[in-house]
Amino acid sequence: MTFSFRRLPIAAAILAAGLSAASVQAAENIKFAVVGPTTGPVTQYGDMVREGVLTAVEVINAGGGINGSQIELVTIDDGCEPKQGPVAANRVVNDGIGFVIGHVCSGATIAAADVYDGEGVVMVTPSATAPALTDGKNYEFIFRTTGRDDQQGPAAARFIIDKIKPAKVAVLHDKQSYGQGIAAAVRQDLLAGGVEVSMFEGINAGDTDYSAVITKIRGSGADFVYYGGYHPELGLLMRQAAEQGLKARFMGPEGAGNPDINAIAGDAVEGMLLTLPSDFASNPRNADIVKAFEAKQRNAAGAFQMTAYTATQVIADAIKGANSTDPAKVAEYLHANSFDTPIGTVSWNKQGDLNEFDFQVFVWHKDGSQSAFE
Repeated sequence: MTFSFRRLPIAAAILAAGLSAASVQAAENIKFAVVGPTTGPVTQYGDMVREGVLTAVEVINAGGGINGSQIELVTIDDGCEPKQGPVAANRVVNDGIGFVIGHVCSGATIAAADVYDGEGVVMVTPSATAPALTDGKNYEFIFRTTGRDDQQGPAAARFIIDKIKPAKVAVLHDKQSYGQGIAAAVRQDLLAGGVEVSMFEGINAGDTDYSAVITKIRGSGADFVYYGGYHPELGLLMRQAAEQGLKARFMGPEGAGNPDINAIAGDAVEGMLLTLPSDFASNPRNADIVKAFEAKQRNAAGAFQMTAYTATQVIADAIKGANSTDPAKVAEYLHANSFDTPIGTVSWNKQGDLNEFDFQVFVWHKDGSQSAFE
């Protein structure tokens, strides 16, 4: 498979000065940027990704680094806001950084991707699941280490059809790229499976009173609610539904899998269903990696820690494999090879999506724990 790549401007400048990329990497640290929310209402998702990236960087550096060079990590905030995505991306470019783990939220990632691909910066997102990130874009430098909403949505819908067997389903979303996209995928597959979707409606993220929506759910006759979006709104929906006596079970995507949802929803969170990446932390083959997390009081079992660790590792492995810090050569190596990682053997199709990724359904409990649905 042949790809056409553009050279990162800084790399071209180095070569023009008569230095090879290999000689530079032997003498200097290699900068990786981790980009995601360090401010705003969903900073916890950024924390999960940073925990995975930091742990991977520490393990790689302790093992001798990349071809003798250490990884130097630069953290950049985008607030999980689409309008801040290009701002953060341009900072990466201006700082001469050729490798990015992130962004975290789909909207910000989509907004930043054109900058990275146009400037020849390798970006691997461990958490942006919206298909719009890659569909029809012909990107060369953009990759994921997580699945897409059109993989996660059908998994959720099939579970609802086969295991829940509801009378009617209300499907809600937060009107944003991620939430609306996955909600639409769930609705489509429910309808195809013969399940009545009695309501499909967007809510305003950041609102504090969803009484009117809950009244509509009750009026629609739904006994099951699927919500596409993040934990703050889903937590409020569940709490206010319980307060108003609505007897319906709730389900959400991995973006709602945040321990802070317990404080928002209270006891109403018990039994919430989530589609999440497999529990990679429980895999015995990852025992040493889990110990590395635990040594720094980090949790390896969250939604994005292992996918973020994997994103960092595959960039490092591709630099080693290409024997170059030229992002164009690294991107080419990523496209052409598969990698053994904590989430399994990974490889990508032409547009940078994983060839395989499994989502599983978990039950969330009021003590903050989760268990596989049985």
